[in-house]
Amino acid sequence: MNPLKIGILSDTHLTRPTETFKKIVAACFHDTEIILHAGDLTDPAILTVFPGKEVHAVYGNMCSALACQHLPPHKQITVGGFTIGLIHRAGNTYDFEQRLIEIFPEADCIVYGHTHRPVCHRLGGVLYINPGSFTGTGQAGTGGTFAILEVGETLQGRIYQIQARGCNEMTEQK
Repeated sequence: MNPLKIGILSDTHLTRPTETFKKIVAACFHDTEIILHAGDLTDPAILTVFPGKEVHAVYGNMCSALACQHLPPHKQITVGGFTIGLIHRAGNTYDFEQRLIEIFPEADCIVYGHTHRPVCHRLGGVLYINPGSFTGTGQAGTGGTFAILEVGETLQGRIYQIQARGCNEMTEQK
């Protein structure tokens, strides 16, 4: 049985979905069933580019008032028997992950954004994923990043870099 794939992005910082954004999203997330957006989407219209997919999103500190009204600051979902926490940020960056586990004490995986720095590692049995900035904001001269979470008998996460010509040439970051 193939694992279920979840597409994860954050920090898109767009007020509307551009044609380029739509094409990159389609290429990167074509084989995913669920999308998690970890905040700073700026405007909820960004979420319209995922037709036919189950979408979960939270607001971030750079979101419009409309996004803040329609999206929660954090949420928890269950997929394949695993608990996944979704949030944009939790205070200062120096103790970020400790604060996250306090918010989601039962989580098997915690997805967050805000720092624009991709992260995918385990700590204390919890898988932490920050997909980085999908649009590459804050990383001068580099493409954006995103993550894919595979849900099977275990959880496996990977970070990918979007190449200049789109996701068709994505590479796994180590």
